[in-house]
Amino acid sequence: MDSLLRHRSLVREAAALRSGADDPVAAARRTCDRIDAVDPHVLAFVPEPDRRARLLDEAERAVAAWDSATAGAPDLANRPAKPPLYGVTVGVKDIIRVDGLPTRAGSVLPPGVLAGPQAAVVDRLVAAGALIAGKTVTAEFAVTAPGPTRNPHHVAHTPGGSSSGSAAAVAAGMVPLALGTQTVGSVIRPAAYCGIVGFEPSFDRVPTAGVIPNAVSFDTVGWYAQDVAGVTLAASVLCDGWPAETGPAPGPPPVLGVPVGPYLRRADDEALAALQAQREVLRGAGYTVVEVPVMDDFEEVVTQLFTMNRYEVARAHTEWYARFGDLYREQTANALHEGHAVTDAAYEEARARRAEFRDRLDAARVAAGADLWLTPAATGPAPFGLGSTGTSVMCLPWSNAGLPSVSLPAGHAANGLPLGLQLVGPYGSDPAVLAWAAGVEEALGAG
Repeated sequence: MDSLLRHRSLVREAAALRSGADDPVAAARRTCDRIDAVDPHVLAFVPEPDRRARLLDEAERAVAAWDSATAGAPDLANRPAKPPLYGVTVGVKDIIRVDGLPTRAGSVLPPGVLAGPQAAVVDRLVAAGALIAGKTVTAEFAVTAPGPTRNPHHVAHTPGGSSSGSAAAVAAGMVPLALGTQTVGSVIRPAAYCGIVGFEPSFDRVPTAGVIPNAVSFDTVGWYAQDVAGVTLAASVLCDGWPAETGPAPGPPPVLGVPVGPYLRRADDEALAALQAQREVLRGAGYTVVEVPVMDDFEEVVTQLFTMNRYEVARAHTEWYARFGDLYREQTANALHEGHAVTDAAYEEARARRAEFRDRLDAARVAAGADLWLTPAATGPAPFGLGSTGTSVMCLPWSNAGLPSVSLPAGHAANGLPLGLQLVGPYGSDPAVLAWAAGVEEALGAG
């Protein structure tokens, strides 16, 4: 179904809108036209009966506000620059609160139950001139019960989750940018399945105020675009402490470390074969790739993460579940029951083991002389069917450690569905990770 796929470059659209070659009203109209044309097949957006009228009104008000603000500077050369995302339409995962749009978190809880102040990350989008195209579908409460969204590459396959709607909306060209969240694998995995770029910043690099919590020790706002340049532009707006000037990474290419052992063996044969081919392309482009034996205790790491995750999600829903437990889907209710069975002592022990794991993982990377980890972004292509969002296991250790990660499109499986390559950097190295990722993206494209 190639007609469901379309490339929309965030960087090009933003540049055209800032320069005046394009205008927000036209951009809003194109977005609505595209949603009307393809979303009945993809189901990426939460239905909104008056979307077109709302979005066009917001676009017209944005133009009027800008014209009013610059009326005193008729000389174009002396006008201030438009904000970086002026007129850009953005999808927002429906666990992130947006003023004027209901937050349902993929659930059937009564309207208003999950209401609250607009999320800080949406404030940043709006301040940068963006227009909110609407809420995108999420798995219920960003856990595991999938929404109706389909993969634009093949509608019989999952787009991944829990940020399913955001990934599918960008892959289908409905918006050039969309926000998701990741607790374990909810940004990186959908990016791989949908053949786009997904970025999860370092934990706490983007504020989560106004985001319905899953597990607060892991929850991270991330986003999707068609290329690394797009996610980098968004990062300059959304991330705390982003440098004013970013560009190509200086110096030689980064050393890439492949984490061999029980973790990597979780990938299927097709993903591993693709990783081997990608390694050879990167070696040919001048990259050094080293194998790093690590995570021999991977099963214990999985247990540690889910001990913390389930404990935290259960407590985040204490009040809501007490009132509306009969409205929760079975997968979500089971996760909450598992969490309530975790004792405080077991949770604190898991927290201590997590800190030790983070230090051990970083020490292994440094000892091997690696700058970035290089892994499959998912265990393989998107599984058939819509009853599951796939497994997050290839993202699990990196989310556990709170590390910045990016998924790059990296070829296709035998069935034609996309495969993704994951790059993971040290905590806090987000600008460098994206700068290096741009080089890897170019090398893979040239290969």
